[in-house]
Amino acid sequence: MIQQIQYFKNLEEFLSSSHQSFQVLDIDLQNNNKQIGNEDVLSLGAGLVKCTNLSNLTLNLQNNQIDDRIEQKYSHIQMHSEYILKLIIFYFILFYFIFFFHYNFLYIFLYIIMYLLSVFIFSFSFYMLYIQIDDKGASCLGYYLGLCTNLSNFTLYLKSSKIGVIGASGLGHGLGKSTSLSNLTLDLCGNKIGNLAVSNLVSGLGKCSNLSNLTLYLYGNQIGDEDISGLGFGLGNYTNLSNLTLGLSGNQIGDVSVSGLVSGLGKCTNLSNLTLDLSANQIYREGLSYLGSGLGNCNNLSNLTLDLCGNQIQTEGLSYLGSGLGNCNNLSNLTLNLQMNKIGAKGVSFLCSGLEKCANLQNLTLYLSYNQIYEKGASDLGSGLRKCTKILNLTLYLDRHLQSSQLLKVKCLKSKRLVALKINY
Repeated sequence: MIQQIQYFKNLEEFLSSSHQSFQVLDIDLQNNNKQIGNEDVLSLGAGLVKCTNLSNLTLNLQNNQIDDRIEQKYSHIQMHSEYILKLIIFYFILFYFIFFFHYNFLYIFLYIIMYLLSVFIFSFSFYMLYIQIDDKGASCLGYYLGLCTNLSNFTLYLKSSKIGVIGASGLGHGLGKSTSLSNLTLDLCGNKIGNLAVSNLVSGLGKCSNLSNLTLYLYGNQIGDEDISGLGFGLGNYTNLSNLTLGLSGNQIGDVSVSGLVSGLGKCTNLSNLTLDLSANQIYREGLSYLGSGLGNCNNLSNLTLDLCGNQIQTEGLSYLGSGLGNCNNLSNLTLNLQMNKIGAKGVSFLCSGLEKCANLQNLTLYLSYNQIYEKGASDLGSGLRKCTKILNLTLYLDRHLQSSQLLKVKCLKSKRLVALKINY
């Protein structure tokens, strides 16, 4: 029986509805006319708890807009501030004349100035309280979600809020009580999650013993080496995890943290599908060594998407990565993005020598544009890929200046089992 999805784009409408009948719920408060803040999150959480039969929930709280009342409030404060500024100038001129005629009203004048400044600061601070869902809201939301005991599928979009250590920890702790949760997607991009927040979040989620599918987007946060190591340690406790997507682009991830991350992934014994986005970070040769050896320990990995675009990868680093991938005996589908690095002809050869050891690799997509691969590199790439005898479908993305080269295509087509070849320039 197909369960009917209940859609809501208005918080008041959801709160006034009949909650007990809901099994599949989609609440989209993105770009809402009314700004969503902490108090609204409390009301939302209380409403969700009443949905006793709820099993599938999608909750979008990102990118809220300032409503009319806020705009009016801002306009009022702006006019009020300009008026106060004029008064300050007036009193300053008055003080000048008083001082010139030797009247000592200094204390009175300073008192008036401090009073007016206090009013101005208070007004501006009041305006700054107007929008975001912060740590308190995220923690409360996590608490209420933990009370939804039948929840098995949950998607939460909290992009570009003010969530930090406390909020992420509270969210993870609350969701950890959802013992029936098997599929989870969290979009926390563009927040202030750093320090120990990632570790606490993942540690809390580790209590979801039935969790098999996890998607975690943490693009553009303040995540560094210590945080990623904690993330890997926490993921090592996810014994039932089979599908994992980690979006970690645009952070401060270096070589040391990669070691902690992949060591944890190696403990996910049931992991078969992995998407790992580490683009626009600070990963060098040593980091690729850790990454390759760690991925080689994921014995059941069959589908891998690895994005390393925009790092500092050079020739020697690809030797380690290729060697590690060669140990993934069950790998059948691989998408590897190495664009915008410093890879040359030797690097391509090292990579291919590792890939030819992937005994079950059938589908391969390589992004190699914006590197230092010239005619010789393209020729070496063709020679190396020809040795990957099990590949059926091959897709390559290369620089336009290689478009005239025919050696690459000719050599690839000599692969005995190749069914489809697509080269994009």
